[in-house]
Amino acid sequence: MRISAVLMIVVALVFGALAVFVAQSWLNSQNHARQQNVPAPVAVKTRSIVVASAPLRFGVELNQRGLREVPWPENAVPDGAFTSIEALLASGKRMVLSAIAENEPILASKITGPGQRATLSAVLTPGMKAVTVRVNDIDGVAGFVLPGDRVDIFLTRNQSGDKAGTSSSDVVLQNVRVLAIDQIADDRMDKPAVVKAVTLEVEMADGQKISLAASLGQLTLALRKAGDLVAQAARQITAEDLGKPQKKNAPNGNYSTITVTRGAKKENYSVPAEAVALPLTSSAVHQGVTR
Repeated sequence: MRISAVLMIVVALVFGALAVFVAQSWLNSQNHARQQNVPAPVAVKTRSIVVASAPLRFGVELNQRGLREVPWPENAVPDGAFTSIEALLASGKRMVLSAIAENEPILASKITGPGQRATLSAVLTPGMKAVTVRVNDIDGVAGFVLPGDRVDIFLTRNQSGDKAGTSSSDVVLQNVRVLAIDQIADDRMDKPAVVKAVTLEVEMADGQKISLAASLGQLTLALRKAGDLVAQAARQITAEDLGKPQKKNAPNGNYSTITVTRGAKKENYSVPAEAVALPLTSSAVHQGVTR
């Protein structure tokens, strides 16, 4: 009995080893076949472009120490990139106009032309103008408005000595880009600073509106949430609106201000523009309703 048991164990071990060998051979053959079917990697054509070897801030002069050349896929080279440091610096010194991160490609749109200075005029979008408004620690959102932010501009007119309701607040412009605060135009600035002037990028007509509004009353900046580019419906707010409860779920439509004259007394009302567009009734005309 002992000899037969030993023989059975030996036979089982032999067949087990043979099964493992056959399975391993089959797996190796399958793996080899898969490798044979994998296409050879396609060689990607590259070309050298110039990138920043360290972070570059607004107004920094480009030089050999802050630049380096790296290979870049030829079909993904960004517009305005430079192929060599020598070509970049050959025509004269160049200054940084917009902050550039380490290993970021140097683009013509982010630096000055040969021999040009890093001035605010070089940062302006084509067709736009730079207009400066005077602010204080309150009007300037306590110094939290920084270059690159976007703001709305309010005009407040306080007519002291007049009857109640003549003081008002209007939205002059929305979604205006901040170019600089005082004389700082670094768009990577991240520390609040109380300043006396904020320079804005606007179109010609909007610049005229700001200039006129500044002569009529006090301008206040309202900081917009980053990425919020949607214009919101706005209306004139008067002293009579103060203290009135805000209706929940009220429709956001366009509003107009009408003046109702009853005898010698004049009162301003903000109403939906659709209501103003309706023909005036005879009773309203007798009451002296004017727009």
